Amino acid sequence: MRPERFPVVVAGGGPAGFMAAICAAEAGVAGVQLLEATPEPLHKVRISGGGRCNVTHACWDPRELVGFYPRGQRALRGPFSRFAAGDAVAWFDAHGLELVEEADGRLFPRSNRSSSVVELLRRAAQRAGVSLHTGVALQAAAVQAPGPAGDVAFALQCRGAGPCQAERLVLATGSHPSGRRLAAGLGHRIVPPVPSLFTLALAGDPLRELAGVVADPVALSLELPDGSRFQQLGPVLITHWGLSGPATLRLTAFAARALQASGYRGRLRLDWSGGRSERQLEELFQQTRTAQARRQLGSWRPWPELSRRLWLHWLAQAGVEPSGRWADLSKAQQRQLIHDLRGSSHTVSGRGPFGEEFVTAGGVDLGEVNLARMESRLHPGLHLVGELLDVDGVTGGFNFQHCWSSGWIAGQALAGAL
Repeated sequence: MRPERFPVVVAGGGPAGFMAAICAAEAGVAGVQLLEATPEPLHKVRISGGGRCNVTHACWDPRELVGFYPRGQRALRGPFSRFAAGDAVAWFDAHGLELVEEADGRLFPRSNRSSSVVELLRRAAQRAGVSLHTGVALQAAAVQAPGPAGDVAFALQCRGAGPCQAERLVLATGSHPSGRRLAAGLGHRIVPPVPSLFTLALAGDPLRELAGVVADPVALSLELPDGSRFQQLGPVLITHWGLSGPATLRLTAFAARALQASGYRGRLRLDWSGGRSERQLEELFQQTRTAQARRQLGSWRPWPELSRRLWLHWLAQAGVEPSGRWADLSKAQQRQLIHDLRGSSHTVSGRGPFGEEFVTAGGVDLGEVNLARMESRLHPGLHLVGELLDVDGVTGGFNFQHCWSSGWIAGQALAGAL
């Protein structure tokens, strides 16, 4: 890394760091240096979405988009008004990558391979003149005293390279502890990180026999010892240890801090009917009893989307013989089935064994960042982007979208300053 003084140094070769470096260089900033501590930049992009990379989500209104961020919801309204999902789609398209929307709104590269995203970002950085240094980690950063002309620079110590200076410094280190340490060393308050987007373990494995079943929609209601409640509606995957699936992950994202404070203990109620009222279920059962009177209970469900394995489970729980006919279902049995479908209660005993793409809640306090420029309010010339900030989204491409948005805004600010 020579010369020893650079206009811009970006620490972190992830999605936010690449976006900041590319946008600054494309806007005319020469000499942008991008540092990545590992031999493989954009590793998280490559492994995300099962190797497909959910780039963003088809949520075009910034006012609606912020609702998918448990932390940073209000603060992101401004940044998303400048660069949101539609802008990300247009940016990738302009750089040669078409995104395709799936039925649930997630957007993937047409190739269906995350390598397409990685290759595009690396190619764009190279074309823009960004110098990428792998195996180089920023270990320390300090603000130098203003020089005779009033200019301020950052003195940097890097593992894998000698000391250098940067007129502007971008911290884009993701959720890695090194970034929080660097930001704290520069005086920033760090909101303690806690896990977000994780599965839930249920005491006693009450649904173990149903492992692999997907139910949609399921209404989840979580009550914690401090009296706080959290609710979600959507698909749930039953696992060998408890619950996973989009609705479970969204629930844990919004309840992340409260769950951590409770030691990951609480009471979870599951409405397998998707929020249907007792009267609505009674009408469904009556319609099925009339229309399918001669059919066996085990071969015909009260509504077609209800998992057959789940339905057989509740028949067994209610002591109802699946070979019996719908016409012979007693009122008492019907009441028991409706009761069970509308709500089974379980004890949450902890987090499941697997996280979802290693997302954490916490990071640099947003009150210390000018989000219109992604610039530190403590040190002008220091920019903070991506997961280093106290921002996290639910699954579906929202965490990547924050990276694209914050990186783009930082890149524009760098170009305007230099």
